Amino acid sequence: MALPAAAISFLFSVAPAFADLKLCNRMSYVVEAAIGIDDKAATATRGWFRIDPDACRVVAQGTLAADRILLNARALGVYGSSPIPQNGGDTLCVAPDNFVIAAARQCRAGQTPAPFTQIAPTRTDDGHLVAYLAEDSEYDDEQARLAGIQRLLVIAGYDAAPIDGVDGPKTQAALTGFLKSRGLSADVVQSQNFFTTMIDAVQSPSSTGLTWCNDTPHKIMAAVATDDGKAVTSRGWYRIDPGKCLHPDVIGQPRQIFSFAEAVDGENRTVKLRDKPLNWGGTTQLCTRESKFEINEQGDCGNRGLVAIGFVAVDMNSGGKTLRFAMP
Repeated sequence: MALPAAAISFLFSVAPAFADLKLCNRMSYVVEAAIGIDDKAATATRGWFRIDPDACRVVAQGTLAADRILLNARALGVYGSSPIPQNGGDTLCVAPDNFVIAAARQCRAGQTPAPFTQIAPTRTDDGHLVAYLAEDSEYDDEQARLAGIQRLLVIAGYDAAPIDGVDGPKTQAALTGFLKSRGLSADVVQSQNFFTTMIDAVQSPSSTGLTWCNDTPHKIMAAVATDDGKAVTSRGWYRIDPGKCLHPDVIGQPRQIFSFAEAVDGENRTVKLRDKPLNWGGTTQLCTRESKFEINEQGDCGNRGLVAIGFVAVDMNSGGKTLRFAMP
């Protein structure tokens, strides 16, 4: 299932920021958010706050003296390249893990610049402030939770498409199959930790479908391609953190599956060993691009502004295949 174009939208008012600030997630993705506080000449950032679909989180407590409040949001790596566009006019510093940066306009070692969007949260009846992260689909809370479950079921190898936040026999059959395979009861679906359970499942080896496992100390970016007999479609990039596994979202039963993976450093530059890129591919040349992509035509890559990369064919005759990426 290709990642849909998603947008961040905010319900807002002109109320000043003098209370707890809360972010609520009405997207079908588990997201991580960072906030920026711009107060006269000083700008600070803080993150990352994980927020599940149909959940809210307080990201700033007490009186918040700020001229402007800014936000950067990203989807977890299990979804591949983040589908959340960032088009803000402010570039502030963030760090890979939980962070607080007091002077966020001049990045130091271990920090990277990221685009932030100014937001104007709305004041709720209890006097606090809230901003909503939403997709073009405009899910309500219940629909966002179900769409989030559907999306992770698809990535875990179960046919819960389309991802629309609408319950039905297909979604229930996929959910039942997932619970049975993990030895879980139906009650766990309503637990606060269910998305964590699903993400853990996506990041562990599976007996069905294609699984990538990263046994290196580096972050790996991977791409998958499928041949359905009519066209070959390549899609990427999927982020696989060290020590984690990932199932690319392959729908149906394609005739052939292809894979490419490459290790990158903290600034997304290719890792090299003895002057050679550390990657895992093959001889089948397919089209890619540097940013997130889904490409249905594979001919003449260079003249179309694309990059041809060698993919390896994956033998799926046994019903499942785990590719483990390790240091040579």
